[in-house]
Amino acid sequence: MTTDVHLDDLLADLRAKTKEEISSTPQVITQDEIDVDTLPIKSRKWIKLPNIVAVMVDLKSSTKLGTGKWAASTASIYEASTGGVVKVFNKFDADFIQIQGDGAFALFWGERRFERALCTGVTVKTFSVDLGDQLESRWPNMPITGFKVGVACSPILVKRIGTPRNPAQQEPVWAGKAVNYAAKCAQSADRHEMIVTGSVWDRVEKNDYLSISCSCNAGPSAGIWETVNIDRLPDGDPESAGRKLKVGWCTVHGQEYCDAVLAGRKKRPDVDGVRAELQKNLMRDAIFSKARIERADRDARIRGLR
Repeated sequence: MTTDVHLDDLLADLRAKTKEEISSTPQVITQDEIDVDTLPIKSRKWIKLPNIVAVMVDLKSSTKLGTGKWAASTASIYEASTGGVVKVFNKFDADFIQIQGDGAFALFWGERRFERALCTGVTVKTFSVDLGDQLESRWPNMPITGFKVGVACSPILVKRIGTPRNPAQQEPVWAGKAVNYAAKCAQSADRHEMIVTGSVWDRVEKNDYLSISCSCNAGPSAGIWETVNIDRLPDGDPESAGRKLKVGWCTVHGQEYCDAVLAGRKKRPDVDGVRAELQKNLMRDAIFSKARIERADRDARIRGLR
């Protein structure tokens, strides 16, 4: 079959449509929630969601998994890993899911979006350790692998773009920082790690079930997170002062804490002193403290403009 393309006509059509698009402003409608299936494709209308949370999951060393002699093994690994991630996304009611090669991302908006997203991230991180152990036991010589997780949030614009009347060639486009920043966080992480941007940490910090460890071992501790500079983000961006989670759900308290977060509970009666210690430690970090003040000032300005 020979593909017949009239190149001059195609470029002329693209030029005309570009001129038409940039000569006038499309309609932007702000909504708290959307139905992705009903997003417009023909009309010049974008939907603005004031704040969504993106969870990006990336499989470490996936490019080293060959599709030659061991193609069946690689297929099994992808089925177990990516398939498992999508199952987690579904269980925590992700509002949008997209698989991207060796990884996937989920978007959360509406009620308890931060809580659902963060429980998703911790669950994937916990699953990652077991996944890595099983893969290494089955294939001892395979590259070391596991999930790298990133979480970010931002306002976002969305519209369906593609070929009209052909749903197979249409996709929603998410214009905003959340997806890109979550991807940068995942890229900055190592396997079994979850990195969150500054604004996501601002929410984590207010929740004792997420920011402080359980009572196992030496008791509640503020040391399960560490400050990290997300150097893949732009210099000076206050979101780049992020935090990295070093543990997953506890086998004893994980279910209890996950349930508490999803129910909207934030305070634990057993951690008052640890919470104060956490605040002092963060205040001692000049760069992190400065970024937190900048985020607060930015959010106040945004609220003032609404």
